Amino acid sequence: MSFIVGAASTNVDLLYENMPRIPAPGEEVYTNRFSLQLGGGLPATLINLGRLGIPTKIATELGEDLFSRFAKEQFENSRVSPINLYHGDQIPVNITSAIILKDDRSFVSYGKGDLESDQAAQDAFYQLAKGAKICLMSAGGFLDVYRKLKSEGTTMVLDMGWDDNLSFDKYGALLALADYYTPNQKEAMKLTGSDSPRAAAELLRRHFAHVIVKVDKDGCIGVDEDGEFFCPSVERFVNIDSTGAGDAFLAGFCYGLYRDRSFRECIEFGNITGGKAVTAVGALSAYVTEEELLAIHASMHA
Repeated sequence: MSFIVGAASTNVDLLYENMPRIPAPGEEVYTNRFSLQLGGGLPATLINLGRLGIPTKIATELGEDLFSRFAKEQFENSRVSPINLYHGDQIPVNITSAIILKDDRSFVSYGKGDLESDQAAQDAFYQLAKGAKICLMSAGGFLDVYRKLKSEGTTMVLDMGWDDNLSFDKYGALLALADYYTPNQKEAMKLTGSDSPRAAAELLRRHFAHVIVKVDKDGCIGVDEDGEFFCPSVERFVNIDSTGAGDAFLAGFCYGLYRDRSFRECIEFGNITGGKAVTAVGALSAYVTEEELLAIHASMHA
């Protein structure tokens, strides 16, 4: 059975919504809305894929603490099979407390960020990932595993997020392995040194047969063998919170790849899953099922 796989740290979010203000030192402020959720990033993409019925696996770090147990439960409930790379006695997941105001937000985070990719972790990830139809790459230290999977025929998809030093010099090895790279317009312009999303897309054609540049709430630029096209966002979705939109887009896009749909359809699926994600607070609060995804997509072409 084919599947989609990735390796990444797990993030847990404590969301304090409707906060009237950020408390000053020594103060305590209450709110009547709180939720505990898995945060964004590659794990959120895999969970969204699991919710769409796609077999998914993740290599991550989980401990015996309550946050790790919560994360493991969320993975399993969403049909994502985790393998644990952690063997210590601390809390290995990243934990963020998000104070959400009406027009802004503040964050306090605990953790180390990326996974530690020693040889034992790389060996465990490869054994998990071997035979995957699609591997989601990140900017962590699993380059040798990615190379091996690529040589074995796995489709490699890269979404690495913002970096002040984003460049081909820094990330050339990862970009060279990627069959698909899914930047937003800010990332694409930074990487290519361009002054517009379309100019960035044109330059990315030198490196990728299929180009994607997400242009936030407007939709997505695509380029294939027939030239440039534009897939607009889905009008029925109202933006409440953009957290997790990119992760959800990637899930819809990879759903299309997994189902062998056309490149344009993959982007349209991404616009649907990304659009739905912004209709509630948190990275994983709002999502579509496979049935809903296909129905919305069909209505777009009716």
